[in-house]
Parts: sequence; structure tokens; C-alpha cells
Amino acid sequence: MTEVVWTDKTGAPEAQFGDFVDLLKPRVMRLVLFTALVGLVCAPVPVHPVIAFAALVCIGVGAGAAGALNMWWDRDIDAVMARTKGRPIPSGRVEHDAALALGVTLSGFSVVMLGLVANVFAAAFLAFTIFFYVVIYSMWLKRATPQNIVIGGAAGAFPPMVGWAVATGGIAPASVLMFLLIFLWTPPHFWALALFRNDDYTRAGVPMLPVAAGERSTRNHILAYALILAPAAIAPAFSSVGGPVYLAGAFVLNALFIRGAWAIWRRDEATAAADRCRVEKRFFGFSIVYLFLHFSLLLVEAGLRAAGLAAAGWPVLF
Repeated sequence: MTEVVWTDKTGAPEAQFGDFVDLLKPRVMRLVLFTALVGLVCAPVPVHPVIAFAALVCIGVGAGAAGALNMWWDRDIDAVMARTKGRPIPSGRVEHDAALALGVTLSGFSVVMLGLVANVFAAAFLAFTIFFYVVIYSMWLKRATPQNIVIGGAAGAFPPMVGWAVATGGIAPASVLMFLLIFLWTPPHFWALALFRNDDYTRAGVPMLPVAAGERSTRNHILAYALILAPAAIAPAFSSVGGPVYLAGAFVLNALFIRGAWAIWRRDEATAAADRCRVEKRFFGFSIVYLFLHFSLLLVEAGLRAAGLAAAGWPVLF
């Protein structure tokens, strides 16, 4: 039987439901939801499960809205990058006006609903996060400076603070430490990606660090950030959300992260080209696991505290 594909008047296939889901960047949304969940669970104020679920839905929708607006704005550069040319807009599956309408609608919906189910501060924080990612990072920094991901990475670091704000209506040193963990992790994570996707960014004219400063400088920056990240990543162990389990895990993870950054730093471009950036790709993959495990350890500590098994006398400095 011949499969029938519905088309619009121009002959292009009509957008399917899955195409609009792809606009929301579901993989990024999962990370946002997980880190927001950790911020919410680790907060000292309990939240009713129904309210917590509704709040996380709002945060996830807000993250998806920001993703759709990012794809709407970046449709020109997405079309020339191998990594992104298959996205819904450059591939012709979704009209850019539809992506804009979806992003704006979901942004408003997520912020208003979070204000209703949680509190105004959390809703305002979510609105600021969407604005920061779309306007500050996507529209301004991304094409203007090689420090784009350094500053713009704050957008991806806000979700645990939003989750914390859902529970408490404010911020605290522990939530700021969770922010710093993601904020300082973001540059080496994306610079590793940029090393083996350098041709993409060059073709698109995006001044990622390897394009603007060269690959040697990028390797230096990755190692420097790994060294700066380590103490910031270990610091939550001595906050109200940490403990000995987190400390042990964070110590191992950061030792491995620094070792990976050192391996990248030692390489020259001829070697990297010969093995198709195998080390850089491995570091990029590990960096995702690295972040997931840090926040998983915070969940473990929260579970131990809830069960009354937290270490007595553990120093809390933050």
C-alpha cells in the first residue's frame, strides 16, 4: 500500500505533531526538568506533590518555549550547520511564523500558570530565564562574541534556582551553588563540542571560541575552566543540600573531569584530526554524565535527610 503524505498548497509536507515537539528541544527540556526537580526537592520547604508536579510542567513548558523561540531566531544558521539542518524549520517541516507563535504562546502560558500554582517570584524567575536565553543569549551574545556561551550559559543554570523558588519563594546560598555548578560546567562542555564541530560554526559565522581564538586557545580554556569548576562543584557538599555522599562522588567526578580536560589540553590539531576528535567527543559525552551524576547525588542526600540518615555534625558552611 502506498503511504499518503498530506501537503499544503505549496507542495511541502504539513507539519506533524512530532515536528512541534522537536521545536521544544525535548533533550534540553529533560535536563531542565531534572535540575529544577533537584532544586525543588532539596529546598527546606516541603511542597505538595500535586503542586510540585504542576510547577515542573510549567517549567518544562517554559524551557520548550525558549527552545522554539531559539529555533525561530536561529533558522538561518541552523540551515547551514550539519548538526542542525534537520531541525523542523530549516528542513521545511514547520513554518518559522508557527514556531514564533508557539514559543510566545507557551512562554506566556508557562509563566502565568507557574504564578498561579506556585508563587509570583518563581514565575518572574522563569520569565527572566526565558528572556535571558532568547534575547540575551540567542539574539545578542551568540553571534556577537566568543564569550557567548560563558555568559549565555546562565540561562541553562537558572532551573534549579527556579525549582528552589517554587518551594521557598526566594533564593539561598545552596541554590546559588547549584547555579554555579551548571554555569561553570557549560563552557567546557560546549567548547568540547565546538572543537569537533568547528567547521559547522565557521560556516555559520558563529564566533565560538575555536573559530574566534583558535583551537589551541580553546583547549587552554577547557582545562582552566575544569580547574575552576572543581571547587565550585565540590562546595555544595558543605551546604545545606550536601553531605558526605555528595562529597565523595563529586571528588571522583571532578578528578575524572580534570583528567579529561588535561587529555584535551595535551593534544595537537594533527592528532585530533587524525582520530576525528575521539578524545574531545568522549569528553563531551562524559560531561553530560558528570552533570547528571552531581544532581543525582544531591537527590540522594535529600533522600537521606528525609529518612533521618544524614550524618550528624556534618559541617554546613553555606
